[in-house]
Amino acid sequence: MDLEEAKEFKERCTQCAAVSWGLTDEGKYYCTSCHNVTERSKEVINTGAIPNTKIQAINRGLKRKRKLEKGWDWYVCEGFQQILYQQAEALKTLGVGPKLKDEVLHNFWKRYLQKSKQAYCKNPVYTRGRKATVLEDNPSHSDWDSEPDLLSDFSCPSFVESGPDSQLDSRTQKPFPISKASQSASICSGSLDGVKYSQQKEKGIVKMTVPRTLAFCYLSLLWQRETITLSDLLRFVEEGHIPYINAFQHFPEEMKLYGRDKGIFAIESWPAYEDIYKKMIEIAKFLDLPRFPDITEDCYLHPDILCMKYLMEVNLPDEMNDLTYQVVKMTGIGEVDFLTFDPIAKMAKTVKYDIQAVAVIVIVLKLLFLLDDNLEWTLSNIAEKYNEKNKEDKPWFDFRKWYQVMKKSVDEKKQKWEEARAKYVWKSEKPLYHSSIDRAVVYKRREMVVSLQKQFSALTDSAPTVEKKSPSSFQFNWTEGDSAGTCFHGHSLQGILKKKGQSLTTKNSLYWLSTQKFCRSYCKHVTTYEESNFSLSYQFIINLFSFLLRIKASSLHEEVSLIEKRLFKRKYSKTQKKSRSRKRRKY
Repeated sequence: MDLEEAKEFKERCTQCAAVSWGLTDEGKYYCTSCHNVTERSKEVINTGAIPNTKIQAINRGLKRKRKLEKGWDWYVCEGFQQILYQQAEALKTLGVGPKLKDEVLHNFWKRYLQKSKQAYCKNPVYTRGRKATVLEDNPSHSDWDSEPDLLSDFSCPSFVESGPDSQLDSRTQKPFPISKASQSASICSGSLDGVKYSQQKEKGIVKMTVPRTLAFCYLSLLWQRETITLSDLLRFVEEGHIPYINAFQHFPEEMKLYGRDKGIFAIESWPAYEDIYKKMIEIAKFLDLPRFPDITEDCYLHPDILCMKYLMEVNLPDEMNDLTYQVVKMTGIGEVDFLTFDPIAKMAKTVKYDIQAVAVIVIVLKLLFLLDDNLEWTLSNIAEKYNEKNKEDKPWFDFRKWYQVMKKSVDEKKQKWEEARAKYVWKSEKPLYHSSIDRAVVYKRREMVVSLQKQFSALTDSAPTVEKKSPSSFQFNWTEGDSAGTCFHGHSLQGILKKKGQSLTTKNSLYWLSTQKFCRSYCKHVTTYEESNFSLSYQFIINLFSFLLRIKASSLHEEVSLIEKRLFKRKYSKTQKKSRSRKRRKY
């Protein structure tokens, strides 16, 4: 055994983490602290140093093992790039055009790396104090110092692939230099900068997280004006069509992930609508993105089209399309300037297109039925009597019957959704461990858990898991002659409307405002929502659409109140005058 010859081996022991090695008679390294013998062998030139052995046997397969055990040197932003690539591919399979990945999302990500000084700049954070290989070795790419042109017509390169074997041409350069001679994976993380990244708190820099990958995806969808709303995107994530939870398990095998990387890439909660919405605006501001392409009347995100879609979704009459169109026109929420996202504007705020559309439908239902737990049932009695006497004619819309059909369908759907959430397995197939020392123990525990789960399922004789359903924009399917429930699309609103000259108006002339007084500007919310203060019919409608979009009921109520403020300007101005006069009387 020769301790002097083993000094060149600098890796830590997997058992005790010490760096104190000796050589066995067979030429293998062993730890002098805990006497753990590794599979590593010292490459020798003189065969006489190791008796009764062959050089071929010593070196066989060592390079491959070393490569897999040590892995690549990689940065945290490279991990997020992998997740974005997976999400872009998933969106492509859902029918989104390839331009979203190859041009839009690529440019947004490139711009983020530049703004956060991680790549595409003269002095990236990972190359300070040493040679910036990417920029100096590639002088032809001096244009990286400038802002990437988001509106250019040229075909942008696809995502930069990770790994030492990837071939890079003049257009697809590695986003950050990797020097295997001078860098090595951190003891506390698989990535080179995992520890530093988790402690980073630099002002003015938007720190990348897994939820922000969805914000990037939605920004790209919005730029392309695709037929996917934010609620659809989050629902596809929940259904498993878009990688999000445990997305790190699809990383290449050579990208070792442990320690601090776990806190960066492991997610154990579902994405929330409001959170992703705020992050999307935050990223758009940070990137200084220009005004997005106009949302016109022929775009899917226009309220006229989305209202039509959601009326079909919740099984309401087609005749309500005319009323939603009128509300959109009167409030001005269908104007191009109102709908188009402009991050560089003074008040950078984009429209919650899906929530806005269902809020319009709620207002139309209030205009027709008042939703005060009284008028809607009176009108239902009238419609029921007419339908019994005139069975051959076009049926009148019966609110009570629709309520019964929808409540049953929603309750069933909600129960399945809650059960699926309760049964969801948060643990990934690829186990995470705190350090390389714990790797063997964690993998062994994981194997035991999988084995026990198989045995338990065999004992309980549990049914096999149902195959994942294909993604769809519709959660409910209503067709004529459907045995599961009545389709109300073709029903008439004749019992609710009356003729006034050449136009039709609602028989109901009353209306109550969802919010009498809005919160002051310093409040984080516009209004509050207490269910007990509202009628049961209104609660049902709000909860129905909230479940459909997977949002909070208060968010929808707030949007309804804001549109009502635009629709009933006179009513709000009167209430404001009354409140002012009362204050004056007090003083």
